Amino acid sequence: MAVRLNEDKEIVARVQEGLRKKNGYCPCRLEMNEDTKCMCKEFREQITDPTFEGYCHCLLYYKSLD
Repeated sequence: MAVRLNEDKEIVARVQEGLRKKNGYCPCRLEMNEDTKCMCKEFREQITDPTFEGYCHCLLYYKSLD
């Protein structure tokens, strides 16, 4: 398993700017709580699934199976 940043540098820059503006909370979510603090709870749970491969909700991170 490997988790990496999205290869699209423009997406990474936009999401990181949103994270700065929201003090580390997912810019794609309305609520600001521990579940939406980057790396969000949803993605932390997804990466524990050995069959999951894909992006987090805001497309900042990608989990690959190799």
